[in-house]
Amino acid sequence: MPVKSGKQYIERIDAQTVPCWYKGELVTGKRSEHFAFAGLMQTQAKLYDLQSDPHLIDTMTYASPADGKPVGMSFLPPTSVDDLRRRREAMNIWSGTHHGFLGRSPDYMNTAIMAFYTGADIIEEVSPQYAENLRNYYAYCRDNDITLSHAFIQPHASKMSGLLDATEDAIAAKVVDRTEEGLIINGAFMMATQAATSDEILVYPSPSPAPFDDENPFAFAFAVPNDLPGISLICRDTYAAESNFNYPLSSRYEEMDNIVIFDHVLVPHERIFFAGNEELSGRLFSGSHFHIHAGHQVICRYIAKTEFVLGTIQLLADTLDQAAETHVIEKTARVLTGLESLKALALAAEAGAIDDGRGFIIPAPKPLMAANLLFPKLYPEMIEILQLLGSSGVIMVPQEEEFRSDIAPHLDTYLRGTDMVSQERTALFRLIWELGAGSFGGRQTQFERFFFGNTITVSNRLYSAVSADQSYRQLVRKFISKTGK
Repeated sequence: MPVKSGKQYIERIDAQTVPCWYKGELVTGKRSEHFAFAGLMQTQAKLYDLQSDPHLIDTMTYASPADGKPVGMSFLPPTSVDDLRRRREAMNIWSGTHHGFLGRSPDYMNTAIMAFYTGADIIEEVSPQYAENLRNYYAYCRDNDITLSHAFIQPHASKMSGLLDATEDAIAAKVVDRTEEGLIINGAFMMATQAATSDEILVYPSPSPAPFDDENPFAFAFAVPNDLPGISLICRDTYAAESNFNYPLSSRYEEMDNIVIFDHVLVPHERIFFAGNEELSGRLFSGSHFHIHAGHQVICRYIAKTEFVLGTIQLLADTLDQAAETHVIEKTARVLTGLESLKALALAAEAGAIDDGRGFIIPAPKPLMAANLLFPKLYPEMIEILQLLGSSGVIMVPQEEEFRSDIAPHLDTYLRGTDMVSQERTALFRLIWELGAGSFGGRQTQFERFFFGNTITVSNRLYSAVSADQSYRQLVRKFISKTGK
């Protein structure tokens, strides 16, 4: 069966030999047993197991056009509104399982490679071979259920070097040689989330805009297994923990971010999607409608996360006997407004789906772009509501170990909540601590603020999508032209 099980996912990652550095030491042994990755890998294993659940397989998979075997629904290139609905229903199941806390759950990158596949015709005009490479790679990921990470962003010093330094001296990621076997790539990439817990990495940097007489060595896109010689991963400090009680979120959903080093890595020709053509880089990214297809997946996650935080706010208000307080009602209503807006935008995106001109359809861009502007402001507001309602009670929260000690009877007496025993109330406050004051929650808030870029960048995408539309202007022109008549 092409859809892999959770066990197979873990076995694949554990078999990797890519050098992975954590706190100055090489990670040895099975990655699934290292505390920095174990909780996340167990969570993703559960996601993969859902694809072969007899009760869900028809929702989570579709028949591969290659051999008819079931493959992940998030690989499906939509050709109808019904396909968009099917994709959403499957992505909702995964998002509901991780409550929206996995920004790089497998369906995100499945959607990304699907989007680029739908834009392969753009590459065909320049290089039929590169277009075929992209189509073949998409089919490979689909039929082997490949877990992908991506590397798009370079370190600031590298980007500046690509702009200012001579090409041969620049430290920006670039093609340093061409051989019969492929391209030699040298450079570094930031923020490859889940690189250490994925099978392969899709590399697609923004090329240097400096003028070149011939091929731009900074312009390329390719995908490679993590284990290619010359690749190394560097981890940030982990927020992961072992206790689900003490750290209910980071023990399950902590996604490691990695710097990826390419030290003269040979990328085979068949894994290259374009090289040297900076104009093609922008055309493929925009022409494949990457942000729109990805936005369809992301809004499912936004909804699941909002529902989870809303439920936390409501449960907190109940246990503090504040559910009927006017200020609590007003705060909760703001979150409800955001949630219902996200749900409506998701449906509007499907109802207004448009033809991409290549035989596929895309969700209506404007509703998804609106969601991309709405949620980065809604999420910090929800977290602030939890902080305000929780007050100082979020700070002094016992740990799991206290409930196993001789002091437990006192905790049972003094830490009860309304309709809650002390241990359940403490578990709720530990959850709120992680969301509103812990390291994991801090990363989540920063992550959501800049998920698709800063506010100006995201605003420009929406504004550009409607700036050429004259219908609203004409509506008012028509109205004022009748004034005084």
